[in-house]
Amino acid sequence: MKVITTIFTFLCIAYLLSNCSETSEQNRSDNAALSPDSPNIIFILTDDQRWDAIAYAGNTIIQTPEMDLMAEQGCYFNNAFVTTPICAASRASIMTGLYERTHRFTFNTQPLREEYIALSYPKLLKEAGYKNGFIGKFGMSFQNSLDTTLFDFYRRPGEQYFATTYYRLAPDQVSFRHLSTQIADLSIEFLQHYHDQGPFCLSISFHAPHAEDGDPRQYIWPLEMDTLYQGIVIPPAVLSEQKYFDKQPEWVKEGFNKARWYWRFDTEEKYQHSVKGYYRMISGVDHEIGRIRQTLDSLGIADNTVIILMGDNGYFLNERLLAGKWLMYDNSLRVPLIVYDPKAEQRGIRFDEMVLNIDIAPTILDYAGVSIPDRIQGKSLKNFSHEGLAESIWRDRFICEHLFENPHIAKSEGIRTGRYKYFHYIDHPEHEEFYDLIKDPLEINNLIHDRTYQDTIQFFKQQFREDLSKL
Repeated sequence: MKVITTIFTFLCIAYLLSNCSETSEQNRSDNAALSPDSPNIIFILTDDQRWDAIAYAGNTIIQTPEMDLMAEQGCYFNNAFVTTPICAASRASIMTGLYERTHRFTFNTQPLREEYIALSYPKLLKEAGYKNGFIGKFGMSFQNSLDTTLFDFYRRPGEQYFATTYYRLAPDQVSFRHLSTQIADLSIEFLQHYHDQGPFCLSISFHAPHAEDGDPRQYIWPLEMDTLYQGIVIPPAVLSEQKYFDKQPEWVKEGFNKARWYWRFDTEEKYQHSVKGYYRMISGVDHEIGRIRQTLDSLGIADNTVIILMGDNGYFLNERLLAGKWLMYDNSLRVPLIVYDPKAEQRGIRFDEMVLNIDIAPTILDYAGVSIPDRIQGKSLKNFSHEGLAESIWRDRFICEHLFENPHIAKSEGIRTGRYKYFHYIDHPEHEEFYDLIKDPLEINNLIHDRTYQDTIQFFKQQFREDLSKL
């Protein structure tokens, strides 16, 4: 019996390896010849940058001239969201174009499986002949150390320690430089080395503006940003009255969203310090983006380099007297997203269509001229720059979910359309919330028991179940 089991196991493994090999060979065959005009691609990811933490979105306090310029020269998406508001799962979704429920990677899970790595944009680009670079916060784990083999240039300053430790010894072993600056330094090093070796894809993942959780200051900005926002009083957050917190279920009131609020926002002094610090960290990243774009100009490759910028999840800045992300409110889900294409037919265009983190991988593949696997669940955004819409009918809804097993963060899942949002807590299915986002964009009035909405609620609950079954 043991022999039969062993033989069966061997045959299964052989079949899987053969299948993966055939898939890989097919990808190489489909993408064998890169066009001479294949663009360079830079994907910039910020950590915890919410949708309105950029001046172009209408924020009259924060200073982000480089991000604003990219938006003015490219496409800005007013309604960009992540499908899972936590960095590990969101980053896996960004790289693979898959929902968390499909790839099943987040904190404390097994590494991302090879079948999903095979769909990732670094894997497919490398097979197509692109030079790949990755710099900064990886935030994931891959099976068999495939993360190191997918990239020709792989640098992760800051991840050798549990804490971010933003100020650290530079490679010269003499000076101390902010982590955002070191990430930009390494990005420039990559550009200088690979700019003339064929098309490249450089993924730049800033740690900022993520808080330094173990430091009482929380936000460690570059010293050069010290003078920003001095003399400014940050206005109170919307929904920062006690009554909005009181509406939350007990598992939210007692969870990390409230615990971290005490670290950052429980006094007016902390609130002013934290929001200004958060803004200074984003302004620091913005400055480094300027250095990177100047390098593209000096190397003569700016006109053939597509740049995409996105936040990995949203963020609470004292709304509902909460901090962090994780929840299904738009504070957690909504992020900035810019696509700058120097050859685009349309510039400075704002789009209201709902776009997602799972759209990044197919967008990068589309720009590279690499076939997009059918299994990818996102859509390419490339045609927004050239034709206005990628399809006559774009996405009208998406699943949002948070499946991380943690006693201090309640798991939740839901569905969002342009007008409605429904969600519930997985371990507390009796607690449901439903919002009419046209009438109530701040998600104040939970309509789950409103008689006039019952037919609509039942329709969306059914739609939610059907969409889940397809993932």
